[in-house]
Amino acid sequence: MSETLVTLRDVARKAGVSHQTVSRVINNSDRVAPETRERVEAAIAELGYHPNMIARSMARGHSNTIACILPNLTDYTFASIMEGAEKVARKSGFYLLTASASDETIFSDLVKDLTAGWQIGGLMVANPYIDGRFKHIPENLPVVLMGACPREINACSISLDDEMGGKMAVEHLISLGHRRIAMVTGPMIEECSNDRLGGYLSALSEAGIAFDPALVIEGDWSATSGDQAVTRWREQNIDFTALFAQNDRMAIGAMRSLRQAGQRIPEDVSVIGFDDIPLASYFDPPLTTMRQDLEYIGGEAAKLLLEVIIEKDPARQSCQIPAELVVRESTGPCKFL
Repeated sequence: MSETLVTLRDVARKAGVSHQTVSRVINNSDRVAPETRERVEAAIAELGYHPNMIARSMARGHSNTIACILPNLTDYTFASIMEGAEKVARKSGFYLLTASASDETIFSDLVKDLTAGWQIGGLMVANPYIDGRFKHIPENLPVVLMGACPREINACSISLDDEMGGKMAVEHLISLGHRRIAMVTGPMIEECSNDRLGGYLSALSEAGIAFDPALVIEGDWSATSGDQAVTRWREQNIDFTALFAQNDRMAIGAMRSLRQAGQRIPEDVSVIGFDDIPLASYFDPPLTTMRQDLEYIGGEAAKLLLEVIIEKDPARQSCQIPAELVVRESTGPCKFL
């Protein structure tokens, strides 16, 4: 049989199973008995079956094109998430469309285009609550949220455990003897910023350290906002021995401002970031940070979306992925006990 003409149903007939079972095998579902999986995989190999990446429908009548809408396509975080999602989609025989929406209106228009024109089978949405875009998520479409837990809408979700990540970052600084710990947050409209702040507050409380609101400044994820936060603290004569920046870019901006003020890192001020971007280990000094496996998060989001599409009632509804503390040279013992 010609390889280009082999269909999912051909594989099903060869293996003596339903086409739904073949779909489950292709998408690595754990709802397939080992002997059945082996029989289906043998049929796939013998027939030379390859899922059609651009076909418009699958055996169960849904499109095998899925989509993801992100706030932008230039940010390292979003690009890495998409890398992981695209790998899983391609391996599973799905075609992934990626688009960016900087505001609610663009998001709404994109959803209309994707559901009507492309007839997508499912949708992943990153940061759905940064504005009112969540109001435009279709109710009759399989959806997975990334970076936020469902609130007003009924959807599955994949997110980092940002609160625990924030807590671990501050606990690391406290373990080094720091008690005056400043923090530059991300935009407080975003759920992850609030969760990381919650972890900061929890760590302080458990250590018996009083919260000083003057030590918290809102940033915008940019290196410039980290630089400006340190400048503001310096102008207000607010002292601290450690700083937690809610992402690595703000951390590098803060480190630049600290050095310009003549402060040494970590001898005078310890700095910890969040994300572990590829350049973090090349900063001067190498940056202590909270690592999140962005490709893994994207891959898990895609897997969950495919489970929703194929299984209709997936075994898991939401998943929180832990962050990992990566200790480098930007943090050290507090010298001002």
